[in-house]
Amino acid sequence: MNYDELSKLKFEQLKTKKNVLILSIESSCDETSIALVENGRNVLSNIVSSQIDIHKLYGGVVPEIASRNHIQNISTVLNDALIDAGKNLSDIDAVAVTFGAGLIGALLVGVNFAKTLAYSLKIPLIAVSHVHGHIGANYISHKDLKPPFTCLMVSGGHTALVDVQDYCKFNLIGTTVDDSVGECFDKVARVLGLSYPGGPNIDKLAKQGKNVIKFNYHSPLKNSLNFSFSGLKTAVVNYVHNKEQKGENFSKADVACSFQELAVDELFSKAIKGCKYKTLVVAGGVGANSRLRERLSNNQADINVYMPELKYCTDNAAMIGSIAYYYIQAGKGLADLTLTATPTVNIND
Repeated sequence: MNYDELSKLKFEQLKTKKNVLILSIESSCDETSIALVENGRNVLSNIVSSQIDIHKLYGGVVPEIASRNHIQNISTVLNDALIDAGKNLSDIDAVAVTFGAGLIGALLVGVNFAKTLAYSLKIPLIAVSHVHGHIGANYISHKDLKPPFTCLMVSGGHTALVDVQDYCKFNLIGTTVDDSVGECFDKVARVLGLSYPGGPNIDKLAKQGKNVIKFNYHSPLKNSLNFSFSGLKTAVVNYVHNKEQKGENFSKADVACSFQELAVDELFSKAIKGCKYKTLVVAGGVGANSRLRERLSNNQADINVYMPELKYCTDNAAMIGSIAYYYIQAGKGLADLTLTATPTVNIND
């Protein structure tokens, strides 16, 4: 029996197996992460090797450097994940890996490493969407959470409202028509002279803001569930540049606070308006923003809000292992050795 035949057979068997242990790999950007997750909810280990200090020197992620560091780190991360979980490779039932979306070179490191592992262990290879993985982070933090629910997806590459009808059935309600909110945070942070990653530094500086700045900006999509952040970004950048060119003093904390309020208000208002199940789930790195978490937690719309623990908001392999389990239950995601990486994915798929 060749690998493809054996993989299909074992994949079918996993649907009824009582305890399924998945080794998952995430390398879509600048974190090299490997986790061992049991039955989609129980994280035995989740090792994340971050490259933040490296890319901070350049003000953002340099794709070639990210790929090189994934290659250097991934074997060590695997060893640490196994030791932390107290497991051997022979205990693993399947290998799951992020195949998209993300930086193509970074993704390829994880995908090729996963293919090698799966083939050598003669176990199924599961191709996982990074976007779905962020949703899966909530299943780890909230053991009682089950679909259906509405998800507010807020990451560096995606901003969307998603109708999660079942574990593997998604329908896009609204999406950004230009920049993602994470990208907007990073660009505003850069113009304020804040280091990478921009989002957490904006959040920290905003707490010191005392005065509201009225930028030359009006939200263009007030009557839509789609998002737009390009105009807000441009308004803030223009404000800062005008002040600098005129030699006028201004408070960076006030800029950060005023910008964050407008960005969070866009997310909050549309999430509440578009939530159809009275259950709202937050997914993605911007889900760690303290102001967004505060606004959603204190909503007056009688909506139950679920947010991942902070360590699961940003990119990590545990979230990939979580959603991979539900892929298996739905008969989805089985890949062969032709699997490759893709820079974009469709949330609905």
